[in-house]
Amino acid sequence: MQRVITATVQNSSGVLNRITGMMSKRAFNIESITVGTTETEGISKMTFVVEVNDANKIEQLTKQLNKQIDVLKVNDITDNSIVARELALIKVGSTSALRAEIQGAIEPFRARVLDVSRDSMIIEVTGKPDKIEALIDLLQPYGIKELSRTGVTAFRRGKQPRQVQDMAAMNN
Repeated sequence: MQRVITATVQNSSGVLNRITGMMSKRAFNIESITVGTTETEGISKMTFVVEVNDANKIEQLTKQLNKQIDVLKVNDITDNSIVARELALIKVGSTSALRAEIQGAIEPFRARVLDVSRDSMIIEVTGKPDKIEALIDLLQPYGIKELSRTGVTAFRRGKQPRQVQDMAAMNN
């Protein structure tokens, strides 16, 4: 079963390496990982999608993450009401005769064409991972030449406490 874990961390050199190394040593398979700065200077947010088949292993993972020196807060947000999105760039083979057909196919996905060349198109789509998968499946018959996905980024819906900013201030 896939779990979505977020970690709020100090934005310092090596933190990503230390965290992914710890997860690798403990045999956690990271399906996707995204990292980026937050609204608070010096603080980053990591979102991991991990495959875990045992509830005890997810508890072990969150405890191990909390032990990391640069980690301020860890949450397993899988069972919460969350907003989760992913970005994909898809290069498909196309001819001038197929371009209108492909554009019609991607329209319901709110995808857009970023680039057109003589023999291909680059399409951008954002949304839930299942939406991305559905578009990839739809475009498969046209011949996917390249595909790049960002991985899931997510957080809980609604107002969040300002504890993270308070914790960051204490660590400075």
